[in-house]
Amino acid sequence: MAQMEQRDSFKSRVGFILSCVGSAVGIGAIWLFPYRVGEFGGAVFLIPFMLFTVLLGLTGVIAEMTFGRAMRTGPLGAFKKGLQQRKKEWGKWLGIIPVFGSFGIAMGYAVVVGWFLKYTIQAFTGAAVYNADSTAFFVQIAGDYGSLHWHLIASLALLLIMFGGVQNGIEKLNKILIPVFFAIFLFLVVRVAFLPNALEGYKFLLTPHWDMLLEPKVWIFALGQAFFALSLAGSGTLVYGSYLDEKVDIFYVAKYVVLFDIAAAVLAVLIIIPAVFSFGMEPAAGPPLMFMVMPEIFKQIPLGSVLAGIFFLAILFAGLTSLVNLFETPIEALQNEFRLSRKSAVSIVVSAGFVLGIFLENGETLGLWMDIVSIYIIPLGALIAGVIFFWVCKPEFIRGQLQLGHGKPVGEAYVALGKYLFCGLTALVYLVEIIRNI
Repeated sequence: MAQMEQRDSFKSRVGFILSCVGSAVGIGAIWLFPYRVGEFGGAVFLIPFMLFTVLLGLTGVIAEMTFGRAMRTGPLGAFKKGLQQRKKEWGKWLGIIPVFGSFGIAMGYAVVVGWFLKYTIQAFTGAAVYNADSTAFFVQIAGDYGSLHWHLIASLALLLIMFGGVQNGIEKLNKILIPVFFAIFLFLVVRVAFLPNALEGYKFLLTPHWDMLLEPKVWIFALGQAFFALSLAGSGTLVYGSYLDEKVDIFYVAKYVVLFDIAAAVLAVLIIIPAVFSFGMEPAAGPPLMFMVMPEIFKQIPLGSVLAGIFFLAILFAGLTSLVNLFETPIEALQNEFRLSRKSAVSIVVSAGFVLGIFLENGETLGLWMDIVSIYIIPLGALIAGVIFFWVCKPEFIRGQLQLGHGKPVGEAYVALGKYLFCGLTALVYLVEIIRNI
């Protein structure tokens, strides 16, 4: 085996922030959030969503970043070292859970990124917009091996990006794609405002439905949306933290991750909801909004194929930056545990993800697989990471690590907030998702 290369790191604080934003601002946040807003009373849904995003971001995101930086390794090593503070030697086995969860989601995510790659190219050519039936077009793509070669192209692109490592691959990618993503979304927000009857969409968003705040279901879905939008899983954010310099203030970084995550969700709503109302479509249409409803809208807009291409390009960028984060966890695990070179670890993980992902090409199979991993494994990984960091690690160790780069003392109250609020909310997400899907 090749000798393990010196551990890579992020070159700048801006690069780290944009990479964390890239991991959080993914397809799930953009895909599902407008649907939730349409389903649960317009902008009123933003109140619990923003509240939970701030609470989880300023506890869970900070904890995962700090945990990774403190241990200088991903979940396998971090969980092991955390439990060793209590003289327990089985932490590494718990670390397998978030590694598997991250790889499992990445397998399916790569298929979806392939879909968006195809939609982007065929939107610019007009094939994805000016076909007779947008639903049939999507069904063909999401059928058995309907986009296999696009899936392969996405995997090869990912391979080349991740060969570059943290500074020359992950950081450079996010420095380019995340600003472009927000620029595209801001452009589309302005363009949608000039659609006929777009005002009806803004009226829907801005008309208060305060009674919805009395519905427990609204708060439960807002909590789940915030949890998954922040990419809390005890994996990718923890690994990114392990590449971070001790001089960086993680509280400062987490603040911007929360801010940009909320901004991306709000921009998605300001694009999709007015567009849907403009053409008399259903705002609570569900996930098909992205693939079936939006193309129908672009058909009715001048230069619709160009605008559709720009729209799907932005979603493609969001998906690609999230996919890089998801694959980095198993890549780091192979590098750290088996002393593999970066290129060897990347080749093994991305190739395995593509080969196994072939069995997920069918949309129904993919949906079932993603539900299983996101419901039963992802929240469990986040919960274990939170419990080990806030409950198992010694309080003086926690406060000492949190203070690095912060310049201000971190008191016991913050640790208690992490113990009870973050771990409690994470446990609630886990239990509610399981009960809801029994």
